Amino acid sequence: MLRSLIPAFALLAACSSGESATPASDTGVVVPAPVPAPTASGTAAAARPFTVTEVASFDAPWAMAFLPDRRMLVTQKGGQMLLVGADGTQRQVVATIPVDSAGQGGLMDVVPAPDFATSQRVYFSYSVAGDGGKGVVLARGRLRPVEGSPGVERLGEIETLFRASLFVSGDGHYSGRIAFAPDGQHLFFTNGERQKFDPAQDPKATLGKVLRLTLDGKPAGDPGLTAKGFHPAVWSYGHRNLLGIAFDAQGNLWEQEMGPKGGDEVNLIVAGRNYGYPIVSDGDHYDGRPIPRHATRPDLEAPKVSWNPVISPGGLIVYSGAMFPQWRGDLFIGGLSSEALVRVDVNGTGAAKGDQWSMGTRIREVEQGPDGAIWLLGDGAGGKLMKLTNG
Repeated sequence: MLRSLIPAFALLAACSSGESATPASDTGVVVPAPVPAPTASGTAAAARPFTVTEVASFDAPWAMAFLPDRRMLVTQKGGQMLLVGADGTQRQVVATIPVDSAGQGGLMDVVPAPDFATSQRVYFSYSVAGDGGKGVVLARGRLRPVEGSPGVERLGEIETLFRASLFVSGDGHYSGRIAFAPDGQHLFFTNGERQKFDPAQDPKATLGKVLRLTLDGKPAGDPGLTAKGFHPAVWSYGHRNLLGIAFDAQGNLWEQEMGPKGGDEVNLIVAGRNYGYPIVSDGDHYDGRPIPRHATRPDLEAPKVSWNPVISPGGLIVYSGAMFPQWRGDLFIGGLSSEALVRVDVNGTGAAKGDQWSMGTRIREVEQGPDGAIWLLGDGAGGKLMKLTNG
């Protein structure tokens, strides 16, 4: 896309998902700006430099992606994948995936293949139960017209490409984000540490890791880590709940993740590096026990940006459009508990906190449209699809 053990009471997640069901609807309403949110410096943000139009609403949407013809795919937590017109008025369910939707589980990311125009392939992730627990799965299918039914399309030829290792108990921190590499031959797939802490440092597990795979789902991790006995898909490790991943125009891979009680992060992913969790963090355990800070372990990779108080980051893009040229190359992050759109200034391989605009609702997903508009998906039942344009 433009694209770790303590008692159960301490395993509360910062990114709960609304579970109640409401029917999808269309609105087309231009919404007024709410009271500005605090910026990174703690001062009020300037007036929002964009207009927000509510285009549609969905039942607990999770991710979206644009197709070459400007239509979009939207996933809903309950397992439905929808094909939606650019104006939100035309939609059809193209697949219903048998997911385990308890807690933070469900149908998650969706990304068309780099060669979608010819292959019609769509990659997606979801959570399932089995193998003595639950875990996240990477799959793909082909989006094609239904013969004899004009205007009807379905996702078929669905195949599982990769399953997380290990499957464990619990319903949180699946992660499941997908990003295609600039070489067009690999993809990157995030596996959260599933609120089990230790797997993030376990070389044999994929939990708490950024993975690199071939387009067919074969492990293609960092050779240096593989030689040390790591799972052959592991690219980087020591992560918590990775809910955004994207490449910039220079080929740098940016990732954001939820910290524990404090310490949400933006990281620049480098092959073979250990990003520290749960050894270090800029946050603490939910039961109040401190975690050593990144500064105490310079041998571990520190975040480029961290937040206290948290923003509870959702989706992530690297902006590359023409509608907001002043932000080209910057990161945009959806804020869940912060109910905000968050901008991060990027300068080469460095980053700093930028603006934070209140959106008045939890933001699960951020995407860039074909015309450079920024699109958002609200979280939970009745989550709004919003289009942000200049003016």
